[in-house]
Amino acid sequence: MTSDNPVHELFGMPHSLYSGIARAYLRTQGIAYRELGTRHPRFAAEILPVTRRSIIPVLRSAEGDVVQDSLDIIDHFEARGVPYPAYPEGPLQCILAMLLQYYGVQSMLRHAMHFRWSFLAEQEDFIRHAFASALGAELAEDVMQRMQSYLPGLGVTPDTAPLIEASYRDLLYLLNTHLAQHPYLFGGRPSIADYGLIGPLYAHLGRDPVPAGIMKTTAPWVYRWVERMLAPGLDVVEFADYGTGFFADDTVADTLAPVLAHVAAEVFPELTDKLAFLDAWVSNNQPTDGQPVGAKPHQRHVGQVQTQFRGVPIQAGVEPYLLYLLQRATDVLYGLPAAEQERVQAALHAYGLAAAVPAPRDYRVGRVGQLEVWLR
Repeated sequence: MTSDNPVHELFGMPHSLYSGIARAYLRTQGIAYRELGTRHPRFAAEILPVTRRSIIPVLRSAEGDVVQDSLDIIDHFEARGVPYPAYPEGPLQCILAMLLQYYGVQSMLRHAMHFRWSFLAEQEDFIRHAFASALGAELAEDVMQRMQSYLPGLGVTPDTAPLIEASYRDLLYLLNTHLAQHPYLFGGRPSIADYGLIGPLYAHLGRDPVPAGIMKTTAPWVYRWVERMLAPGLDVVEFADYGTGFFADDTVADTLAPVLAHVAAEVFPELTDKLAFLDAWVSNNQPTDGQPVGAKPHQRHVGQVQTQFRGVPIQAGVEPYLLYLLQRATDVLYGLPAAEQERVQAALHAYGLAAAVPAPRDYRVGRVGQLEVWLR
């Protein structure tokens, strides 16, 4: 590849959770790109005036489009056609994949941030090198301190720390069992679920020394999946004759059912409490159509809610972005014919995840001009 080739540019960082999602997708699909850091002068000169906030990843396409957010980057290319589409055609698989994506990019922030910052003393040289390389030593110090300050708002406390660590080990065991038999979560190619989970399971948990050590020593099939997700194309040497399709007939592998049960046990009641908070916030504040969710571009939380993680009380920030993720599952489910909707809902109930698909509301969360906005 030469600099004259019309390639896309991905602005991100190697240790960024959301950058890892976009990177894995681009590599899997064989999309030519060049990755640039936020220190590159073009980020300040060309990207920030468009996004109005320093959030990564951001794609600048070969055609000049600026696309922010790993989900939007994926959808940008899905709409144009890719070798391995990420959304299963079966509605049950598609909805479950979206719920697993939500778990990875929202719920597992708690695991990712805990293992990075609560074990800083054991891995400080590695973490400091990552931030300093990407941001410069002076700014890295400020960002590292700010990241650590987020832990209480993610429900990371002395009371929850052992529960988070147990949750990580439990998830590794369940995923390891599944990935010993299947290359990806829903069959022969990565779905939106795989991309959702690779964010935390690579950038933090599969890269930082402490959690990566746990993964390597207790869940080798998961670590191999991490390698597979970061390789070009489909790196499926262990599954050479498996095929590249999703499971036939909208089925779900028996080995994935325990993973779904694990997710169901962990997202509630937090998700229910956050959705109720959003309903009350919208009712009380009556945002207008197109109004940004935050008073400033970088503000993504609208408040905090008292809830629980594994039975322990926590305080958690509420981002309307969670509805931006989950309302896609709502659209799939409630767009089905009655009989098919009933079939899918019954399966979701069986997996304990029916309440994770929000019922249709009189408001939505969209994105206009790179910012999350209320849609009425």
